[in-house]
Amino acid sequence: MYQYDSLDREILADRSAEFRDQVARRLAGEMTEEQFKPLRLMNGLYLQLHAYMLRVAIPYGTMSGRQLRKLADIGRRYDRGYGHFTTRTNLQFHWVKLADTPDILDELASIDMHAIQTSGNCIRNVTADPYAGATADEIDDPRIWSEAIRQWSSLHPEFSFLPRKFKIAITASARDRTVARAHDIGLMVRRARDGTLGFEVIVGGGMGRTPFIGPTIREFLPANRLFSYLEAILRVYNRHGRRDNIYKARIKILVSALGREAFARQVDEEWALVGEAGDLPDTEIARIRGAFAPKAFESLPARSEIYDAALADDPAFARFARNNLKPHKRQGYTIVEISLKAIGETPGDASSDQMDVVADLAERYGQDDVRVTHEQNLVLPHVKLEDAPAVHRALASVGLGTPNINLISDIIACPGLDYCALANARAIIIAQDIARRFADQDRAEQVGELKIKISGCINACGHHHVGHIGILGVDKKGEEFYQLTLGGSGAEDAAIGRILGPALPLDKVTDAVDALVEVYLRERQGDERFLDTYRRTGDAPFKEAVYAETH
Repeated sequence: MYQYDSLDREILADRSAEFRDQVARRLAGEMTEEQFKPLRLMNGLYLQLHAYMLRVAIPYGTMSGRQLRKLADIGRRYDRGYGHFTTRTNLQFHWVKLADTPDILDELASIDMHAIQTSGNCIRNVTADPYAGATADEIDDPRIWSEAIRQWSSLHPEFSFLPRKFKIAITASARDRTVARAHDIGLMVRRARDGTLGFEVIVGGGMGRTPFIGPTIREFLPANRLFSYLEAILRVYNRHGRRDNIYKARIKILVSALGREAFARQVDEEWALVGEAGDLPDTEIARIRGAFAPKAFESLPARSEIYDAALADDPAFARFARNNLKPHKRQGYTIVEISLKAIGETPGDASSDQMDVVADLAERYGQDDVRVTHEQNLVLPHVKLEDAPAVHRALASVGLGTPNINLISDIIACPGLDYCALANARAIIIAQDIARRFADQDRAEQVGELKIKISGCINACGHHHVGHIGILGVDKKGEEFYQLTLGGSGAEDAAIGRILGPALPLDKVTDAVDALVEVYLRERQGDERFLDTYRRTGDAPFKEAVYAETH
């Protein structure tokens, strides 16, 4: 894990002091809300429906137990005893008081955390694989490159006032756990035949009002040329991106308008001007790489008597192991994914007490390493198999033992109209109702992998465009309706879902999802996932079932 140095800490202290003065001026009436807004947004502070919301950066979703424990403490002292983990792997506090926010930033700075790059028209928090450093199929550790991008982009004067917010994702595995192809820039780590490390570069993906799967503009970019190439992409965007229309300001609109080849050509022309001077020195990459040196794993047998006994004697642990434990690159270890999707609860929420427990487990059993996933769950990436039963017992004791990773109740949902001033409809209530409908664990496992994603408005913070089943809240004459999409994917087979038909009223959505599942169970062949069956059969059987069932 990267450790902040004196320069990092000096920047945070100065930033916090500056914001303290700005808040004091706002509270004293010396600054209007309009004047204050751009300043607070640069520090991750939003004004939502009922209160201020502070979005805390968790760069590439990685933190220590000490950092998570501090987040729990902030939630307990300054909020309502919980935090909300987001699809950008950040944490939101939804009920903070303006007067308290400078103190919160000081608290965050004390454990090398902040709220920079969580808002505004800048390069936002970089998303990386939450299994980084633990999964056997990665080519390189994507956190190294994510951290390098964080340092390069933080407060970068040329890229702090872009036409619109800008999001980057990096994955180094065959299995994409970052939705890289639906980002402004997606970087896929590749290795050439001669062993050279590099990236496939994808530009112009995104969700929201006009969703796109980004095209590849360079099949292989040598890793040592990454930063000059990123600079070239951002300069082309900064020069030509629409600043006159917020709905057409994202880079995906520019790439679509120019076409992949013309955009790539402009980037290459700019890249030639940037030259190698725009790249980080090899010594700098080596310095950052050193912070992510492989862990000191023990030599362990492939099986554990404790683990095997728990599998045989404890059905709850056996189910948890089946769904929430993932293969580790080292023998005798496992990756533990912690579901923040307990049946009937708010997806992504964790209480301060729960965060404390996870922090304790990370320090005792998990090499002091906690990850946040874009699917709003947590990960302990390095746990011994023999310790997994004890970890499960501790998690279950605080309501974190739900064995549903990648199953139908493992739902992504934005805060929606319960919190967000931009939303048209509630998302949380829909997620809770669907989860309750599929609470039977045997039935959920029979259904298998099924990714439901819910957004309360077209901004798509719930990633509904890339859900196997996507649900979008829309406003119809002051009433909440929900549009269904099918066939989306945020994985390596990325796709934008297709609208199934007319929007449904709130009380019909869960029945519609149930009908879709029944069609899948009837139509599937062999080991097909829901997505596979839909792609084979098309809309027809699903559409007939939903609209026959709901009208």
